[in-house]
Amino acid sequence: MDNVVVLTADRGDPPDLLGLYDGVPLTQREDYGGLAMPDRILVYRLALCEVCGDVDELRHEVTITVVHEVAHHFGIDDDRLDELGWA
Repeated sequence: MDNVVVLTADRGDPPDLLGLYDGVPLTQREDYGGLAMPDRILVYRLALCEVCGDVDELRHEVTITVVHEVAHHFGIDDDRLDELGWA
């Protein structure tokens, strides 16, 4: 992935949001110049910690969250992610 940064933050909006892709999916780009600000994938650590019962569950949920947001970067929507088991 080019020009994408992965960041962590305590919480998103809404507060129970686990992750967020903030950018233009590859499937919707026409002319993406070299000076464009990077897309962002945000992972919300407090929300993730609250929904997970232990470290193993947290690792699993972080993986699902990151894959989910990376998929949005590649233009895969929530309905398709649900079909694939990554919602």
